[in-house]
Amino acid sequence: MLRQLCKSYPLCAKYSTSQLASKPTSRLQMLRNKLREDANSSMLVDTFGRYHTYLRISLTERCNLRCTYCMPANGVELSKKEDILKTDEIIKIAELFINEGVNKIRLTGGEPTVRKDIIDIVAQLKSIKGLETLAMTTNGITLTRQLPKLQRAGLDLLNISLDTLKPERFEKFTLRRGWMKVMASIDLAIQLGYNPVKVNTVIMRDFNDDELVDFVELTENKPIDLRFIEYMPFSGNEWNTEKMVSFTEMKQIIRKKYPEFKKLPDKPNDTSKAYHVPGFVGQVGFITSMTNNFCSSCNRLRITADGNLKVCLFEGKGEVSLRDALRNNATTDDLRTLIHNAVLNKKKQHAGMLNLSHMENRPMILIGG
Repeated sequence: MLRQLCKSYPLCAKYSTSQLASKPTSRLQMLRNKLREDANSSMLVDTFGRYHTYLRISLTERCNLRCTYCMPANGVELSKKEDILKTDEIIKIAELFINEGVNKIRLTGGEPTVRKDIIDIVAQLKSIKGLETLAMTTNGITLTRQLPKLQRAGLDLLNISLDTLKPERFEKFTLRRGWMKVMASIDLAIQLGYNPVKVNTVIMRDFNDDELVDFVELTENKPIDLRFIEYMPFSGNEWNTEKMVSFTEMKQIIRKKYPEFKKLPDKPNDTSKAYHVPGFVGQVGFITSMTNNFCSSCNRLRITADGNLKVCLFEGKGEVSLRDALRNNATTDDLRTLIHNAVLNKKKQHAGMLNLSHMENRPMILIGG
């Protein structure tokens, strides 16, 4: 039994068998308590041995598109301006997490580029010692006029969301025009040397599943890492199993045209499963949150635009307000304890797609990608 426990809790290797076996009826709790002691004095590690080195920060709840999987049909009630994190609060929170071992930050929204001080935020974050990678996920609508400045400020990686290659379908899905602007942003990112440019595509049945092969062919001559995302349930997006196209089905569709479509090695903590068509410049990834989750290697935490820490994208309850703690003059040690305790309460995995569809959670636009 002890060996089985240690497979689930890799950090137990540092403790002797006699230590862990001293109280046979409470081995699991003892091991968790040991890990809690370690976590309180070191990196952001949960009771399942997962080190958290990747922080996603939502800069705003506002967006210039109305994508149906993200924005409920009847809209959302946005937070008051004063409830959104200020720039100095974002930097303070980022510094806290970087000091606890985070080395990658991704800026999300809403749409992060609608925030007027986005260039300044990127520059300030990039100047923090210990941050290795600064990334951003954007819909690309205004990116062509911002990307050169963002790159000079220190933006390392870029994900651009695009769910269709058909302009008329884009307008129907987003309730806005702008398909050409997004395509121009992808081309500019390639010209500026982002390699790869990641393109995020949520696949939905009877909406864009007929474009899977067309999207794959974008990678033939361009350094694009195309990422097909299984449709996920959030409050107000009318998710159901009939709309979701699974990872397995997507592969089957692609292999009808490209039977040589093959697996590539994945890196530790990758959220996507990498594939490519031999001879193509770019590659394809599948983010399989619903049918083949990657919770066991999750190293991600999220800060919402209103300053809440979410330890799991699908955790509807249990958010912790770092904004309130900051504004109530919490000390650095108080904030560290708040963060560590939240991480220690992270569950082993999410509840599964059928359960998630009935659980309370924010709409995606209020979480951040």
